[in-house]
Amino acid sequence: MKEETSSKRSRGKENEEASRKNVLRQSKEAEGISVKGYDFSKGVDYGKILDSYASTGFQATHFAKAIGIINKMTSEKATIFLGCSSNLITSGIRETVRYLVQHKKIQVFVTTAGGIEEDLIKCLGDFKIGTFSESGELLREKGINRTGNIFVPNIRYVEFEKFLTPILEKIYKEQKKTGKVIAVSDFVKILGKEINNEESILYWCWKNNLQVYCPGITDGSIGDIIHFFLYKHPDFKVDIASDIHKLNEFTITQKKTGVILLGKGMMKHHILNSNMMRNGADYAVYINTGEEWDGADSNARPDEAVSWGKVNGEGIKVFGDATILFPLIVAKTFANSNQ
Repeated sequence: MKEETSSKRSRGKENEEASRKNVLRQSKEAEGISVKGYDFSKGVDYGKILDSYASTGFQATHFAKAIGIINKMTSEKATIFLGCSSNLITSGIRETVRYLVQHKKIQVFVTTAGGIEEDLIKCLGDFKIGTFSESGELLREKGINRTGNIFVPNIRYVEFEKFLTPILEKIYKEQKKTGKVIAVSDFVKILGKEINNEESILYWCWKNNLQVYCPGITDGSIGDIIHFFLYKHPDFKVDIASDIHKLNEFTITQKKTGVILLGKGMMKHHILNSNMMRNGADYAVYINTGEEWDGADSNARPDEAVSWGKVNGEGIKVFGDATILFPLIVAKTFANSNQ
């Protein structure tokens, strides 16, 4: 009995020592910024709150790194490519993007068909804040389309057709007269000029001669209207080939480039592919909610783009909703008088 008790004690001591060695393992000090959040006992200072994100950890620190990278883009006078998925133009991020193009803070804007048309459609009538949970069936009965928690009355598209069809007629007549097929970027310039509204992103792009590219121009209401237009003019065409050559040739010649990608999809791939022509962008900031596990380029982090030669410098992805994050980033970068 005594031997058994002694043996148990011995094993217990050995187990304790082994556990202590594993749990209370000695370590070296980690290098880097100490983790520390904002101290609200010092009052509310929004600028310092955002500054504190650098030492907060998690996505707050990625947010702070994104600010640092964008400030490097601007201080080094890099050519900045802004990509934006259409849902963000549906939202109030449209006004943030308009500020950037109005004040020539970026040099190239790439979006999808929805980003082109919804900027224009908002000049014809407002969208309204609704709810994510509103019944799609009931909204359909009212002729109201839902994008997330934003309501878009379908009458806006009726008005948009009235705006766009006469422009298509003019372009078609010119095509028949000269034999030249219009490039998408030139088509978008005409739209910006014709809308003649200072609330519009495209208006300011036309006004400031800022290049806009839309590789999927028919994937939306514009495509619907062109479809109807072709019943009357079946030989109408739009040139999608010349823009990719034009964009790539422009990108190759830039001394430094920075890319800011809001959301995901075609616009992200389009901008990164053009930067592959120069062995990668010098700076890259992504903001979206996508996870990379499905292998889609839309969701990938900048490091994947490094493997393709699309990014060749500093890059960060901030996982989050651009409607929350991007206005705050702009406040600390492009709109900051100290930058």
